[in-house]
This record gives sequence, structure tokens and C-alpha cells, in this order.
Amino acid sequence: MLLEISIKNFAIIEEINLHFEQGMTVLTGETGAGKSIIIDAMNMMLGSRATLDVIRHGAKKAEIEGLFTIEPNPLLQELLLEQGLEVTDELIIRREILQNGRSVSRINGQMVNLSVLRAVGQYLVDIHGQHDQEELMRPQLHGRLLDAFGNQEFVDLKAAYQASFESYRQLRKSLIGQQKNQLEHKARIEMLEYQMAEIEAADLKPAEDKSLEQELEKLRHHKQISDTLRGAYSLLDNEDFSSLANLRSAMNELDSISDYDPTYQTLAQNLAEGYYILEEVGKDLEDLAGSADFDSGRLFQVENRLDLLNSITRKYGGQVDDVRDYYQQISREYSLLTANNLSSEDLELELKKEEQVLLGLAKNLSQARHGLAQMLEAEIKQELQDLYMEKADFQVRFQQGKFNREGNEQIEFYISTNPGEDFKPLVKVASGGELSRLMLAIKSAFARQEGKTSIVFDEVDTGVSGRVAQAIAQKIHKIASHGQVLAISHLPQVVAVADYQFYIEKISDAHSTVSQVRLLSQAERVDEIAKMLAGQDVTQAALTQARELLKKTESK
Repeated sequence: MLLEISIKNFAIIEEINLHFEQGMTVLTGETGAGKSIIIDAMNMMLGSRATLDVIRHGAKKAEIEGLFTIEPNPLLQELLLEQGLEVTDELIIRREILQNGRSVSRINGQMVNLSVLRAVGQYLVDIHGQHDQEELMRPQLHGRLLDAFGNQEFVDLKAAYQASFESYRQLRKSLIGQQKNQLEHKARIEMLEYQMAEIEAADLKPAEDKSLEQELEKLRHHKQISDTLRGAYSLLDNEDFSSLANLRSAMNELDSISDYDPTYQTLAQNLAEGYYILEEVGKDLEDLAGSADFDSGRLFQVENRLDLLNSITRKYGGQVDDVRDYYQQISREYSLLTANNLSSEDLELELKKEEQVLLGLAKNLSQARHGLAQMLEAEIKQELQDLYMEKADFQVRFQQGKFNREGNEQIEFYISTNPGEDFKPLVKVASGGELSRLMLAIKSAFARQEGKTSIVFDEVDTGVSGRVAQAIAQKIHKIASHGQVLAISHLPQVVAVADYQFYIEKISDAHSTVSQVRLLSQAERVDEIAKMLAGQDVTQAALTQARELLKKTESK
């Protein structure tokens, strides 16, 4: 659950801090005030792609930080442990977008890359907006939506199929390549053998070039380093003038009068601490200065080794680590091309074996998907009844297709909006309001399946009104009863059913524009809902209706 989010210098937001509770929280305000910007910031905090235009004009960087409590989740715990992150009850996620185009991401203070940030974020918050409804209008993405309904057993089955498909694809590619041009195949293998031998002979160590360059600088500046160490030691302790001896004398003098006043005692203690620290520094300087012998042989070794590394990196990559990565890449390619020196006939046999494995896994994957489809159809139909689409029916249809990484079936959602009507492709019959309800129905079903405790709805009530709006409001509130829901809405029915309401407003002067956010009291909520009902000229009737909406919510 998201407990708190802090946003600084993001678009028109200068600085806001929002505290969230369990249940349903709604964000309201005029168009352009910054409601969706808050969701954009949340998306970016969880790993979405960043652009420089999100940084507020005149600022050096944009900052977003969120505090989450997390429920026990074995998959999330495993992910955190793999990344060396401590598993705790809370996560602090922080992301900074800098003017140079870079971004810095941290989880509990530890830096992570964007892929890790996205992987962790998917267990924390599900953000649903207009983009999700666009997915419904793209049949090629329906399979992905269906698969998201599967449990871990299904995820493992799909991963096994994809691994088999990749193996089959690579074998087939090798066979075609081998049969197509044996001479080119042989030339490539010989070139890879030469490159691998050259890199292996170099015996590269991780980040070796960087460590050697640092050592080279020390060797080249040996005299400066040695003179500086001896000079520093001499300033601390020598026969003519010893800073340590003088400091020790001062310490003893102060210690002799420390009983007369606490201030003298404190001074004596501070002086003693400084003395012992400097004494230790002096010993270290003496040891370092004594061991700082110049090794001309080592200088020669380092320079020769760096010459070799520079030659290798110029040929194969920018740095030593890049060359090591390239070696891993060509090693995999070499293993695939040589395939234990398999002939075309051997490759064909291997391909047929892998094909049988692939067909078996594809069959199992198809059966599992048909089972998911039946469960999803039942769930969606029940959800649609709650959203005043009780006459509608939902169906997942499968059509045999070419093998690809996702399987060998095309998946598309169909809907029948009235009894007796044939099922038709969803993309051809659904109106905007129906899409909103259908997407909400899917999200509601997935919320129970995925067990996420934070769900964000960004204007999912577009194109609806009246009793449908009330049904959507109740559905969102029901989802919130299992955890936490944050919603942006312009519908008074949805706003009224929320447990908490934040109001976002845009403040402008001659020099700048900023967004401000405040939590509304019950009386303020009445005024805002009345404005939604009647516009800026609020009537007594609108105020009465707003109170009635809130009263109905409180009584449930």
C-alpha cells in the first residue's frame, strides 16, 4: 500500500507531499490543474521512461519518492533478495530525473537500474488509465490480457514453452544457415575461433583497465606522493618541532586543572581525542612513507599490460568489460554454429526432437489458456452485471495461428450486448462507456487474482453517467475494500463514494504556475461535488444533492 508520495519540481508541481490511507481516495480539480501529472509522476517513480520535459522550468532535477508497506509475497521477496535488498515491511522508492538526461533510482537507499525498479513496481501498484482501454481495442494484445489472469503455474508453463520455442527457432536458423551456405558458415566459425583465442590469450580481468590506470597514475607520481607523505609526517613529529609533543603537553596541562571546572575537563577531553587521532595518523604516515619505494619494474609491467589492453579494446570494445561481454556473445554464437560439429542430418534430427517437445508444450499451454478463458468469462460476466450490463455476455475466442513466442493461437475478445445477438469482436461493437465498464470489470477480476494492494484509476469513468456512474462508483469502492484505490474522476457519484478527497488546483502569477493539493473537509467536499453537479454557479439544490450523495455513502 502506498502510504506517502513526495513530488518535487515535476512539470508544474513545485513540491507536494501526499499521505494516503487504506480505502478509496479520489483526486479532483479543474482540467489542467495537475491531477494526471501526479499519476505520471507515480508511473515514473515505478520505472516508466523519463524525458527532460518533466523537469520543472528552472530546476536542476525532478524528484519523486514513495513510501510503501508491503504484504508477504514470496515472488517479491525473492526478487528483492536477488538484488541484495533487505526484505522489510516497508519500501522507500526514490527516483531523480536529471538535466543531463540520466535518472537515478533507489530502493531503500540502494541504487537499482530501471528494469529492477519496474519489476518491483509491478508488485506494488497497478495503474489503469486510458491506455488500458486502448489495449482493449487492439486484438493482438488480448492474449497478453488473458495471460495476466494466470497463476504462477501458468507463468511457469508459458516460460517452458517460450524456452522450447527459442531453442527450436535457433536450431532451425542454424540448419537453414548451414544448408544455405556451408562456406560462409565455415568462415564465420574460423573468424570466431580467432577472436576467441585472441581474447582468451589476453586473460582479461573484470575492470582491469580501470584499476591499472589508477595504479599507473600512482607509479608515475611516486616522488610527489612519497615527498608529501614524508613532509606530512615531519610536520606532525620531528626533532626540531613536534606538533604531537606540543599537543601532548597542552593536553597534560589542561588535564591538571580539569577538576576545577567542567569546561576545562571538556577541553582536556577534546584535546586528548585530537591527540590520539593525530598520533594514529602519524603512525600511518610513517608506515606509508617507509613503504613508498619506487618499483620501476612494476611501472614497466603496468605500461606494457595497458598497451595490450588498449589494443584489445580498440579492436573489440570500448573497455575491458565490454570486450568480456563480447567474448560471451561470440562464445554463445560459436557454440550454436558448431553445435558439437553436428552435420545437417544431425541438426535435422535435433530439430525434429525439439519440434515434438514444442508441440506438446503448445498443447498444454492452449489447454491452460482455455481454462483461464472460462474462468475469465465467468468473472467478467458477473462484473458486468454489477455495472448494469446484465444482458451482455463476454467470450474469449481462439483461432489457430502460426507458431510464435506467445503460442500458436490468436486470441480475441468478443461481446454480445443483448440477448439473442451474435457475439461480435469487441473492437467493432463497444462504445466508449461500454469500454470503460468492460475494462473496469477486467481490472476488478484481476485485482482479486493478483492480490495487489494499490490500484490507480485514471479517469476510468469517461463516457458514462446516471446509474451507470453510480455502479462504477460502487465497483471502485468495492475494489478499495480489499486494499487501496486512488482514483481521478470528474463524476460526482464516484467522488462522493470515496473515503478521502484531495483537491488539486493551479495557482498562477506573472512569473510561474504551480499545482497545490489539499485534503478536503466534509463541508468542502459538499461544495466541490455541488460544483460538479451545477458548475461554478452553485445552487441550493446542487448543495442538497451533494449532501445526499455523501450521506448515502456514509450510510453504507
